[in-house]
Amino acid sequence: MTSTTPTMSPTHCAAWSRAEITLTAEHDHPDAYASVEVWADFFHESGLTLRRPAFWDGGTTWRLRFASPLPDGRWRWRTSASVADRGLAGVTGRVEVTGRSGAPANRFRRHGFWRMSPGRRSLVHADGTPALLVADTAWALPWRATEEQTRVYAADRHAKGFNAALLMSVQPDMRATGPRDRTADEGFDVGFEDLPQGRLNQLNPDYFRYLDRLLAILHDHEIVPVLQPVFQGFGWKGLSVAGTVVPPSEYARYCRYLVARYGADPAVYLVGGDGDGWDPQVAAGGEETAAWDAYDQPRGIHYRPHADNDAHQDAPWLDFQWCQTGHGGEHVPERVADMWRNQPVKAVANGEPTYEHGGRRGKAEGWWQGHEAWSNLCAGGTMGVVYGAGSLWQWAHRADEPGQSARYLAEGAGWREALDFPGSRHVGLVGRILDGLPLTDMRPDWQSARARRALTTDPTRLYLAFAEHGGPLSLRPENARAMPRAYRVYDPRTGDVVRAGVRTDDDHVLPDEGGAPRVYVLYDGFDGSPDAP
Repeated sequence: MTSTTPTMSPTHCAAWSRAEITLTAEHDHPDAYASVEVWADFFHESGLTLRRPAFWDGGTTWRLRFASPLPDGRWRWRTSASVADRGLAGVTGRVEVTGRSGAPANRFRRHGFWRMSPGRRSLVHADGTPALLVADTAWALPWRATEEQTRVYAADRHAKGFNAALLMSVQPDMRATGPRDRTADEGFDVGFEDLPQGRLNQLNPDYFRYLDRLLAILHDHEIVPVLQPVFQGFGWKGLSVAGTVVPPSEYARYCRYLVARYGADPAVYLVGGDGDGWDPQVAAGGEETAAWDAYDQPRGIHYRPHADNDAHQDAPWLDFQWCQTGHGGEHVPERVADMWRNQPVKAVANGEPTYEHGGRRGKAEGWWQGHEAWSNLCAGGTMGVVYGAGSLWQWAHRADEPGQSARYLAEGAGWREALDFPGSRHVGLVGRILDGLPLTDMRPDWQSARARRALTTDPTRLYLAFAEHGGPLSLRPENARAMPRAYRVYDPRTGDVVRAGVRTDDDHVLPDEGGAPRVYVLYDGFDGSPDAP
């Protein structure tokens, strides 16, 4: 058996870079996606073993995708299958891992994929480097966007500081109709031919080959796909979502397929989307994803606005809980704070604040989005922050495209115009300001200073506070001596450092004239200069 790969050699790769192995079945298997299972065990010479599922890619073609978490050495692999086919079962090979000269430019190749932190409150890369999710909401990109459009989108979001995008992996509304054309009015591509009947058996490989190319563009821009299998809530147009109807076994099988096809690259798995979390598909998908993801990338649930936000809180497959505070343009950080206190600990974020200009011009516009992000973060949403724009999440071709709901569109804007809404810059700056800081397992801090919103990992190492109207910031004298001396004061609307310095033992106040939003960061990794990296 000869293994080939369309993108790179199957026998040599760098750590955290995808290798692809193509398997060709000897027999034609009817209903291959739904009836045949194929997987491979990878054995490293150090003794580490990883199991990766394969996926059917049309005809007699199956593919294995693998990324080595180790920087060097040799992996042997051997396939197994649920059918007696010598092209699928018992095939063997090797993958040689070789390091690159110099550090890879892409941070996910350099530090590895995301996983949960030791305290389960935040993200870290595989090598322990702290990470903060800064996500955009582009739900409809997988089945509406073209490659050219995705390049425009990814370049814009990367430049602004985003590192993730929330995506519905397929168009979820069973009663949605339109041409199978990504550029036509009301058009969309189709991942499953039988989804309109509430089933997930007739997979369309061409759809997922195109999605491969879209996600590769995001990866090239250090944007992690947050993959939602089939929505349980509103969906694209609110037309009877399939995520609450498909048999749980079919939902679980599709989750395994997503792990097989996309899990050898950075990913986050949003196994529940916009429901109450108790639909049987959610647990089935979460358990299957955990069983087959060798890299333990984050798995969680995203809720509708009026849910309790604590479904499966004690499930071992669950890593995070994301609330949704609705579409009314109100700041509700107490939803995040309530979730932070739930036990056992799961990471928390507000996965869907109000969409900028969603349904009404001016709603949640501009700095509203920055205030929302910093407030949610400091309330305990330490997994990260999320932004959304009306007309962008639906991927509306233009402002007057027919068939879209005016309740959620941004007046006068299609997806391209929505990219330029000012609120996205403020949210992206959260990641820019905090990049490189020791953020792992931050928690709300009410004791160290007179601040309404503050976080710390250890008050002696890192302290940050958000003040809606600025300062000065008064540290509690009994705490100040143990806190970091070096500090910076940021304007979170621009990312500019407006003041920096090094405190003395008796200096308990960080000066600021007040009247404008400020973020205060105390960290001895600073050198006291506004120009310090």
